[in-house]
Amino acid sequence: MGSGHYIWAIFFFASLCSASLANNAKINFREKEKKVLDQILGAGKYDARIRPSGINGTENAPTLVYVNMFLRSISKIDDYKMEYSVQLTFREQWTDERLKFDDIQGRLKYLTLTEANRVWMPDLFFSNEKEGHFHNIIMPNVYIRIFPNGSVLYSIRISLTLACPMNLKLYPLDRQICSLRMASYGWTTNDLVFLWKEGDPVQVVKNLHLPRFTLEKFLTDYCNSKTNTGEYSCLKVDLLFKREFSYYLIQIYIPCCMLVIVSWVSFWLDQGAVPARVSLGVTTLLTMATQTSGINASLPPVSYTKAIDVWTGVCLTFVFGALLEFALVNYASRSGLNKANRAADIHKENLKKKRRDLEQASLDAASDLLDTDSNATFAMKPLVRHPGDPMALEKLRQCEVHMQPPKRPNCCKTWLSKFPTRSKRIDVISRITFPLVFALFNLVYWSTYLFREEEDETF
Repeated sequence: MGSGHYIWAIFFFASLCSASLANNAKINFREKEKKVLDQILGAGKYDARIRPSGINGTENAPTLVYVNMFLRSISKIDDYKMEYSVQLTFREQWTDERLKFDDIQGRLKYLTLTEANRVWMPDLFFSNEKEGHFHNIIMPNVYIRIFPNGSVLYSIRISLTLACPMNLKLYPLDRQICSLRMASYGWTTNDLVFLWKEGDPVQVVKNLHLPRFTLEKFLTDYCNSKTNTGEYSCLKVDLLFKREFSYYLIQIYIPCCMLVIVSWVSFWLDQGAVPARVSLGVTTLLTMATQTSGINASLPPVSYTKAIDVWTGVCLTFVFGALLEFALVNYASRSGLNKANRAADIHKENLKKKRRDLEQASLDAASDLLDTDSNATFAMKPLVRHPGDPMALEKLRQCEVHMQPPKRPNCCKTWLSKFPTRSKRIDVISRITFPLVFALFNLVYWSTYLFREEEDETF
């Protein structure tokens, strides 16, 4: 038992010694890291105002800065302001020969700084930026790594609101290309050149979610610009967004179709139900107008016609046409009623006239009988009629009519003849015409804009 206690005591003492030596080594290593920083960034040894040399230390060659980024999120794409917001981790990497140091036999992989003003920095800016800010919670989200060969890596997390000019002719069946442009503000291409880092320079978070758009693809490119002060290096990322149509189908297209179909209910109501038909037409018209104004309120006032303008305009026209159809039916009904009244009055006058004629004929017949009895003479009617006899002409016309070939009956006229009044015929024709024309419009609309969407998809 005594030897066991001695063994545990020796083991415990050895572990304390090893831990102490490790802590001392760490302290010594951190001391060496501090000495390296003082050696390369000490007072009078490094000037952050002077740009690094070019390739292989060439003084006249431009400094090459390699850029890559990681898109963390895209929060919104605003159609009215024509802008979008993005949060990204932005990285730049270049070589500064003045920052080379001894890596202590590979033990010191890199030095880390959090103050960007300690070393030279490229004067990059986002040319289509509207607003932007850094992230400082809990600490500033920025770091600088200096590697033994003098390579410098600058990484920062930023949020930007960028301009995105949009073409809304196919809205909401459109695709939009939004760019992210980065350029040098003061250094020309003779002094500073930005390049995309080889091998996947732009990365996108896997679970990127946008409420009304889908990021289909992206493309990196160069966009150098020439001004009066020289040529400046520029990089850009083009993001292709496809608008999700399901939202607009549920919120706009289906409600508009329902309003148009509801306006057709007026054709099936009785023509005498004036309050019902008027209230139905006015209500659908006002609802359609409100729907149209709500759609336009979320879009910028552009000078061209959008696809949604064509849809809402035609739907509004159909609803207004249904209201005008009732006005025409009401007018035809009142006109037919007036004609019927006039025909009834004329029929009464004809009956009175015939009654008077019959009374006069009876009086004349009675007087003729008296004259016949007094004279006792009888007039003999001829057995053979003369060619000018009206009875013979009437029979001849009847024979000619029977000899003519029978005319084919018109199906439409035969069907419409079932409805006695003109107002009823207008309602019946509208029940067929309005749905057919609206179906034809849908066929032309969807085929036109869906095919144009595929043709205009250029990236």
